[in-house]
Amino acid sequence: MWGGRDAGQFSSLMTDRSNSFVRNAFLLLLLALSCRGASARTAGGHPPHTFTVSGHQFLLDGKPFQIISGSMHYTRVPRADWRDRFRKARAMGLNTITTYVFWNVHEPRPGVFDFQGQNDIAEYIREAQQAGLFVILRPGPYVCAEWDLGGYPSWLLKDPSLVVRSTDPRYLAAVQAWFHRLGQEISPLLLQNGGPILAVQVENEYGSFGDDHAYMETVKQDLLQNGMDAPVLYTADGPEELPSGSLPELPAVINFGPGDGEQGFATLERLRPDGIRMTGEYWDGWFDHWGERHHVTNGESEAAELAWMLKQGDSVNLYMFEGGTSFGWMNGANSNGANYEPDTTSYDYDAPLDERGQPREKYFLFRDAIQKATGVTPPPVPPVSAAGTFPISPGFESASLWRNLPVPVHSDKLLAMEDLDQSYGYILYRTGLDAGDGGTLVVDGLHDYAQVYVNQELVGTLDRRLDQSRLEIPVQKTASTLDILVENTGRVNFTKVIRTERKGIVGSVTIGGMTPPAWEIYSLPMNRLSSLRFLPEACSGPCFFRTQMKVRRPADTWIDTQALHKGELWINDRPLGRFWSIGPQFSLYTPAPWLHRGNNVVTFFDLTGDTQDRLQTVSNPIFQATRDSALMILKKDK
Repeated sequence: MWGGRDAGQFSSLMTDRSNSFVRNAFLLLLLALSCRGASARTAGGHPPHTFTVSGHQFLLDGKPFQIISGSMHYTRVPRADWRDRFRKARAMGLNTITTYVFWNVHEPRPGVFDFQGQNDIAEYIREAQQAGLFVILRPGPYVCAEWDLGGYPSWLLKDPSLVVRSTDPRYLAAVQAWFHRLGQEISPLLLQNGGPILAVQVENEYGSFGDDHAYMETVKQDLLQNGMDAPVLYTADGPEELPSGSLPELPAVINFGPGDGEQGFATLERLRPDGIRMTGEYWDGWFDHWGERHHVTNGESEAAELAWMLKQGDSVNLYMFEGGTSFGWMNGANSNGANYEPDTTSYDYDAPLDERGQPREKYFLFRDAIQKATGVTPPPVPPVSAAGTFPISPGFESASLWRNLPVPVHSDKLLAMEDLDQSYGYILYRTGLDAGDGGTLVVDGLHDYAQVYVNQELVGTLDRRLDQSRLEIPVQKTASTLDILVENTGRVNFTKVIRTERKGIVGSVTIGGMTPPAWEIYSLPMNRLSSLRFLPEACSGPCFFRTQMKVRRPADTWIDTQALHKGELWINDRPLGRFWSIGPQFSLYTPAPWLHRGNNVVTFFDLTGDTQDRLQTVSNPIFQATRDSALMILKKDK
């Protein structure tokens, strides 16, 4: 290979100073060969692949490849459990995992990025690859997902004139900066670089929102320019919305629910006769709203439809494979502008894996359908660890909200949470009442739930769900204090309502027809538990309570919230989520990896708390309808 020279001749040549040019050329050749070898594999030793669309099918390394995928979101499953869930995905017969990317968890403040711990999406993708799975990435920037504001960071709404999901230059500049940082995490993990990401979705179901193809083209170009140039870029929409949300140069896939497959694919055939055949979301369950039914769907009919799609050669993404939990305050809400329907913390979704990753009957029905359709025997199903129960001390320390208020902002006008750089939690509006003041309190633009107090005594509640905006304030005999404590119950994640989802009071307040001249406004993001002053005494009203849960050996459990009213709960300062006595969710999933041996601290905030409340743990989730939710269902059905 060296032009006829043997090794000795070449060594002699290299020691000859007069042949320095040849020596340098040889070194360059070695460097080139080294780089070629390095480019053939990533640092993890994975070879790159090719992935293309050819007519109705995908080609992986030039051979037909049917995507059999399931959605699972890294933010909704404890990091310590990712590997277990990927093994269960392979055992059900999946070859791909699909996930959104949630902008608001990664950039909580402009220019401040977080890709650590639970937010380490690159590690999530690497672990999927190690489990033998490919990845489809859906970076939005809008993702819907029943997630607060559809994944948008709340600070985008600080300037009410900024228009999200549009060609507004300020919005697009924020997207560009976000994609630039995200691309640094994602680019090394693309298929052509030895990673598992074979496709990236452009935006998300945009056809259900608008038809601005210039906007869609801009999002596509931003992805390409920022290192997310996967082998396949595609769009996903409902079948009828496909023309509005797709780009002619990109493959288009369709999203639909049980029973709609035949009609959906017929529409896809009509609109894209030469294109790929895939459902980007097959809705194998559904999510819950507070005050409504808990959803359970028919696994047998879904398995039959899945088998039909696979036998046709269609590629499939199950939405969801595991739903998991919208921990903390990250649940979204639905609204068409006239209503408001906040989602529960649990995102169980009646998916094949339940909220804690345990296979339910649907899992095995889908596993059988996939095996019969493909002829491939999947790996054995990994064992499931047992759930447990743990004693919770009945004795509480308490901290009244009234005694733990921060320094207020003084303002002659109402301010929203976003004006105070606050994303989640509560906001308290306080003003004075003179003797003789009172009458009808009208709160225009309540987002979302308020308890109203005079001299810290509760006089009534207002609920955006129920379209409540007014209540009577007694005429005051002496000077008094009016407090309006407002909860952000979750930002709308669908429809153009997202553009107006500032939180707090976003309109006006009048009392007896008069507008208060000044306000003290308290920002309560509920993220500073360490600053609370807990005391061993009784507390009622809006209070924090703290107690101990004794764990002998960590195991998954649920904290039963049936004795509580409305608020949030933490385990060891980790926010588990919301509770609300209207149901249908009456327990909060508490993952084993977030517990430790010995005493674990349980803290909860209850708007109408009482130290007589009692907590216990249970080994299964509690979903049921209360009388309030049943009445709401009857009202809606009429």
